[in-house]
Amino acid sequence: MVAGAERTRRSFLTLAGLLASGSLAACGSNTGRADGTNGDGTLRHWYHAYGEDGVQDAVKRYAEAYPAARVEVQWNPGDYDSKIVTALQNSPVPDVFEAQVKVEWVRQQQVVPLDDLLGAERGDFVQTLLTSQTVDGALYGVPQAIDTQMLFYRKSMLAAAGLQPPRTVDELVDATARLNTGGVRGLFVGNDGGVSTLTGPLLWSAGLDFLSVDGRAVGFNDPRAATVFGKLRALNTGGGLLLGAPTDWSDPGAFCDGLVAMQWTGLWNLPKIREAVGEDFGVLPFPALDGTGRVSVPVGAYSAMVNAKSADVDAAKAYVRWLWVERTEYQAEFATGFGVHLPARTSLDGAAAVLSSGPGAEAVRFVADSGRILSPPAWTAQAGTALSDAVARIAREGADPAAETRKALDVADSEITRLYG
Repeated sequence: MVAGAERTRRSFLTLAGLLASGSLAACGSNTGRADGTNGDGTLRHWYHAYGEDGVQDAVKRYAEAYPAARVEVQWNPGDYDSKIVTALQNSPVPDVFEAQVKVEWVRQQQVVPLDDLLGAERGDFVQTLLTSQTVDGALYGVPQAIDTQMLFYRKSMLAAAGLQPPRTVDELVDATARLNTGGVRGLFVGNDGGVSTLTGPLLWSAGLDFLSVDGRAVGFNDPRAATVFGKLRALNTGGGLLLGAPTDWSDPGAFCDGLVAMQWTGLWNLPKIREAVGEDFGVLPFPALDGTGRVSVPVGAYSAMVNAKSADVDAAKAYVRWLWVERTEYQAEFATGFGVHLPARTSLDGAAAVLSSGPGAEAVRFVADSGRILSPPAWTAQAGTALSDAVARIAREGADPAAETRKALDVADSEITRLYG
């Protein structure tokens, strides 16, 4: 084994150990087989619309290779999460879909347990990912890959401004303003001013969270929440934040095209950024508010789930096991072949040589040391909307941080009571 591959192996084993402790009209993939489900020999599999070139073709190819049934892949651009919520309430389609499990789906018996699919391979999955897809002791999603976000910065631009990479939230606010020179803005965190991307990292920077560790209480009933949300207002009024970019935060275009000195975006964009700017960039976790806060990177993982209303739940489960447990070559390609994601299984570490050194290796360390689950099962859509709306009013309209945070707390408290009594 080459040295780089060995480093990659060690990095992923470390990542797994540390984490353990702590969508277009339907695009058919038709094999012509008639021994499936839904009466017409077809399993319907839904994905959201990945931004990387090649992913859609790959998942259609996986579906075509399934020997036991015909599988039709549907690619869903736009508001995929809302579409899934509606489908689970009213339809046997999709049979299989990717999402992050929610307690309310389990309470309403809209999804089925999948513990029996993992078998001896269970220990190979990053354990925190399994925990994030577990409700009341049962697993409802098989993780596909790990996504994370971080702060990319241009080394040359910071050096020209006499700045070090920001290590606190106040330093980030200051750097954003000071880097706003010569037609280049300091920072891009999304066209909504960071509301959708930074609400979680801001809470974590203050040592808080959406929910308590057990998921049964709100995790931001603390004055520091209002304080840190006020920092997003400072970013939005400091003059250095890019708004109205041609593409949103999940695309690296603003950074690659030199419109900004810093951008918050996904690790999946690492190849595009390196192609555009060479080695003139670095990566950082979101900084801490102060000495009692924490640096962080969000960790998200869409998982394969099965609709309880499927016409053939057993057939859908068998397909999920085949694709996301047995076919490790597809899993490795899905995670690392179309952008940079972290595999959900430690045995697939060798597939990600790009993560063995430089910013890629730093990203692995950030996730291992400071990764935080972005969407806990008990964090409901209603609670998320209330908090997002509150942060938007603070950041974009100058509303009172304490009053707005209290409104969101009240909604989140009500949601916890609704779920757990």
